[in-house]
Amino acid sequence: MRSFLAGLWRVVTSPFRLIGRLNGFLNTEPEEHPLGDVLTGVVTDKAMREFMWAEIDALRKHLLRAVIGLALGVAISFYFTQKIIEFLAGPVGGLKAMKAIEVTESVGVFMRVALLSGIALALPYIAFELWLFAAPGLRPRERRFGLVGIPLATLLFLAGMAFSYFMLLPSALPFLLNFMGIEAQLRPQSYFSFVTGLMFWIGIAFEFPLVVYVITAMGFIKPQVLASQWRIAIVIIAVLSAAITPTVDPVNMALVMGPMSLLYFISIGLSFIAYAARNKPETKVAPTEGE
Repeated sequence: MRSFLAGLWRVVTSPFRLIGRLNGFLNTEPEEHPLGDVLTGVVTDKAMREFMWAEIDALRKHLLRAVIGLALGVAISFYFTQKIIEFLAGPVGGLKAMKAIEVTESVGVFMRVALLSGIALALPYIAFELWLFAAPGLRPRERRFGLVGIPLATLLFLAGMAFSYFMLLPSALPFLLNFMGIEAQLRPQSYFSFVTGLMFWIGIAFEFPLVVYVITAMGFIKPQVLASQWRIAIVIIAVLSAAITPTVDPVNMALVMGPMSLLYFISIGLSFIAYAARNKPETKVAPTEGE
């Protein structure tokens, strides 16, 4: 009876213990390992090499769990993939407007759309695994901000996909399907490869501000560099926009380039916030009398 009550007590109090451990983890100051010292120590110090291999092994485990989460997300998305396919085919008149040529073409389309929806579904867990890997090297404020940023990463990815579907496709498809007066015969494989690829890469581009915040918080980049090199960044964004944009006209390129440029300047602001938080001096508690 005593063991049963003890086990029941552990079950009841487990959420509170978990919250306590999480609170302690979020408020623990990290050990400082400057990047230059780490690179030098990998060559000269055996302990530092062991530290690096331990970090690589930890990254491998986090990536493995993220892949498992992605596989589960894809498996769950099988339930509603058919409805997503019908929704994505809406701008061209639905699935009845397409003709499959290859025997396995429809299966490939189903798996491609399931993979994209699985990524969107599993993205919070994937971001959480990446946060778990990076969190030991972040300060308490940066850890809390990163934890809050996990749902934000999902929203940004979904916003990028929505922008592709509702803004880019309506303007790009009429141009592509009737270029030079030649009416295109739609195939499921080519159409859904085009749509899912565009939605995925625009969704990834929308994640740029959070990525910049994280790498600034970890000390890999400074906001002054981003701010001073904005002209070069605009040129790079223009090149990437031209590569991502499905058409060659400047209107669709501007539709991609505008949000990406805005995201870059938002990234500069977030980088300054992360840099200020990282370099903020620690508050020292004044000793009381008699100590």
